[in-house]
Amino acid sequence: MELFSTTASNVLRSIVGACQTPVIVLLLLFAVAIVIVIGTLIGEWISERRHFTVFLPVLVEDLKATETSEEAEDVIKDSGLLMKQKQILVELLSHPDLTPEMRESLASSLEYQEQNKYDRRVKVTDLMARLAPMLGLLGTLIPLGPGILALGTGDVQSLSTAILTAFDTTSLGLMIAGFALIVSTIRKRWYKQYMVIYDSIIEIVLEVERKRQPND
Repeated sequence: MELFSTTASNVLRSIVGACQTPVIVLLLLFAVAIVIVIGTLIGEWISERRHFTVFLPVLVEDLKATETSEEAEDVIKDSGLLMKQKQILVELLSHPDLTPEMRESLASSLEYQEQNKYDRRVKVTDLMARLAPMLGLLGTLIPLGPGILALGTGDVQSLSTAILTAFDTTSLGLMIAGFALIVSTIRKRWYKQYMVIYDSIIEIVLEVERKRQPND
């Protein structure tokens, strides 16, 4: 029984010890990824967010005042909406032959694609915020086993290395999780605002085109 217990402990220690390098590699990959994500967030602000200056009541009134789909397209192009939103709304207006039902179906499809794009972006940082602390904890616990053994044999150097690795992996994991959480929070707030305004404008466009349909 003692032999079995010793063998099982050695196998378990070998398995856990073999995970140390993959855990550290994953943490380093996450660190590179979060730097890239922060860079894309800054790029997103420069290319999109700072140009998002739409005032919804004014845009709604301007759309209601249009008499043709071409005029509505011009209003949308001159608005402070995101470039992608403008493209989608213009696409929606560029098919005068569609019935109201077909137009609504197209609007739902385009809206779903836009929401799905935002959801995918947020899921990446949400996943990183959950996994990074777990990897940091694994990176803390794994080297402590050999460190405790080194303490028993008086090997202070190995103990110091194990403790240093434990602290480094914990700190890195928490830093990655913190930055990922911040990015997710910012993007969720941005994307929620985008979609609220986007949904409202689509409803107005569909309503205006529906009223205009009998005269086409």
